[in-house]
Amino acid sequence: MALLHVDFFSTVLGMSMNMDVILPQQTWGQIGMEGKGSKGKYKTMYLLHGMSDDQTIWQRRTSIERYTSKLGIAVVMPTTHLAFYTDTAYGMKYWTFISQELPKICREFFPQMSTEPEDTLAAGLSMGGYGAWKLGLGASDTFGAAASLSGALDIVADYRRNMEENPENRALFEGIFTSVEALTGSDNDLMALADRLAAKKKKLPRLYAWCGTSDFLYQGNLKAWEYVKKLGYDLTSEESEGDHQWKYWDAKIQDVLRWWLGTDMDLQ
Repeated sequence: MALLHVDFFSTVLGMSMNMDVILPQQTWGQIGMEGKGSKGKYKTMYLLHGMSDDQTIWQRRTSIERYTSKLGIAVVMPTTHLAFYTDTAYGMKYWTFISQELPKICREFFPQMSTEPEDTLAAGLSMGGYGAWKLGLGASDTFGAAASLSGALDIVADYRRNMEENPENRALFEGIFTSVEALTGSDNDLMALADRLAAKKKKLPRLYAWCGTSDFLYQGNLKAWEYVKKLGYDLTSEESEGDHQWKYWDAKIQDVLRWWLGTDMDLQ
């Protein structure tokens, strides 16, 4: 594998941004690791971070480079700051950046990346799980599959919970979503977004989700899973003992890759 640290300018955001990119590379003689190349266009996973993190976090907390080395796929890990993958009320267009500008930039920089939706996955944890499903539901022409690990899938309930438990976050959430009333039923509300996409009678993205039963987001996950299943989405949902920790996400990202690629390969 090749690991690239990319600094680039976002016209949409009006500032310099960062992403780390893993590219497949056929290698021989690499101690303790094999690298698989790709004969055609690269399948690409956009791997999103959570609230407290940045583009480096998946490399620092998991073995994502090692897990993908056998698969011949590309991985894009962008920084998106603390904006919930949303065109915010305070004027920063992070949704437009992540859903439109970033894939275009990546495909210009790395023309071997496939442009086919079925070859493009959005995945992430917590805030990034919300962002991943949002890409699948709100940009399905680009992202044919989306995977959430411990995601904030019921963002309306998460907004209310934060107002009750963490009133110091009020300015943050109002700066992003304006108010719970404005959020409810909008394109930032995943269940409303799923409704609108299903009504268009277009091809629906494949969805995956895992959440630990001791996670503070567990009940919101159950609600979202049931909701999209009733709408006819192809959802693979899993739960197991666990809370909001990297030891679970490190294990489950391997399951995400196997689910997306349809393989039972041991990625360790």
